[in-house]
Amino acid sequence: MARWIAEWHPDDPAFWESSGKRVARRNLIFSIVAEHLGFTVWTLWSIVATKMGVYKFSTDQLFWLVALPNLVGSVLRVPYTFGPARFGGRNFTVVSAALLLIPAVLLGVAVGNPDTPYWLFLVIAALAGVGGGNFASSMANITYFYPRHKQGIALGLNAAGGNIGVSSVQLVMPLVIGAFGLAAAGWFWIPFVVVAGACAFFFMDNLTSARANPREQLAVAGKAQTWIMSFLYIGTFGSFIGYSTAFPLLSKSLFPDAPFAAVAFVGPLLGSLIRPVGGWLADKLGGAPVTLWNFAGMGGGVLLVWLASTSGGFWMFFLAFQLLFITAGIGNGSTYRMIPAIFQAKAVAERGEGEESLLYGKRQASAAIGIISAVGALGGFLINRAFGMSFAAAGTPAPAFLAFGVFYVSCFALTWWCYTRKVGASVVASLAYARV
Repeated sequence: MARWIAEWHPDDPAFWESSGKRVARRNLIFSIVAEHLGFTVWTLWSIVATKMGVYKFSTDQLFWLVALPNLVGSVLRVPYTFGPARFGGRNFTVVSAALLLIPAVLLGVAVGNPDTPYWLFLVIAALAGVGGGNFASSMANITYFYPRHKQGIALGLNAAGGNIGVSSVQLVMPLVIGAFGLAAAGWFWIPFVVVAGACAFFFMDNLTSARANPREQLAVAGKAQTWIMSFLYIGTFGSFIGYSTAFPLLSKSLFPDAPFAAVAFVGPLLGSLIRPVGGWLADKLGGAPVTLWNFAGMGGGVLLVWLASTSGGFWMFFLAFQLLFITAGIGNGSTYRMIPAIFQAKAVAERGEGEESLLYGKRQASAAIGIISAVGALGGFLINRAFGMSFAAAGTPAPAFLAFGVFYVSCFALTWWCYTRKVGASVVASLAYARV
């Protein structure tokens, strides 16, 4: 039975304190549970690919298996964004959780057969991309539940809870595979996925106010802000998911005797836990300044990782990589805080203060989140392919690190030009909204 809430006014302080806060918190908790499982299935192949020595695949072939879920997940984020507005947040969360069973079951079956062809592994890895789509629907849904001044921390917590799924995979899977074999990488998550879907069914809600015409939502695709923020989100979230999924296989390729499997989870965990801090800093200092200087930190981080990769020491390489994870996590929070701030501030400026204006801004922000998160997630595919091509062409990841450094410089320049530079005493008027 569908459960719909017809009256929802989170920006009304009296409503929020009397009942809104409790309902929003409940939906946030179970949204995090479902999104967490989405990330675990999405990034399973980051560990599975390091355990496939029996198949004799090349390093480039293995990076394809890690990259494909990122590509499919990024594409699926666009339709997943409109799912909650069309079918209801609760209803769509139940369905998207159930879809995770398909790649988990197929993985368990396929790796149990040493004669499974490479093309079939590519198909199964691609199907794991459904887990990546969950992020967009979850974030778009939670946007409606919280008032403007609490969206930074709410979206940060929701995203962090999902992002930690990467760390869960990289902490638990080496132990599970070591104890029960490679097929357990798929079977292990099935009961957890079932529980997540059941919790969404029984404890989440649909909001009538969140319903929107997909054509109206797609109008944000014609706005320059959507594509500027998409580019920046490649630099933050794209880096996080790309480095998270690439680190185990990259470490195995560079330092085959190092205990990388025991510590691979640390970076994704740090990046996930610090993401709400990025949202909090953006709430306090403004999303654009935090994002600007964070890109400078990412540029320094990739330089350190590059140098460490040539030193021959795994632990120096590992420590340098943690700076990249931390800065990617902070940037995830700060850029995501900018999105609702931009679109809701523009709605108020164009339509005036009022509940209808705020709701219009939330719809615009919700649609923009989907497009931006989809484009941003492509970074996970691009990073893994960059490493694969670098090894294939040069036998080293150095060309990939050089490309990443140049990209972070361009992100820094774009953030400064669009959101923080001033002409005289005034912020550039056309993009001033982004500074809130």
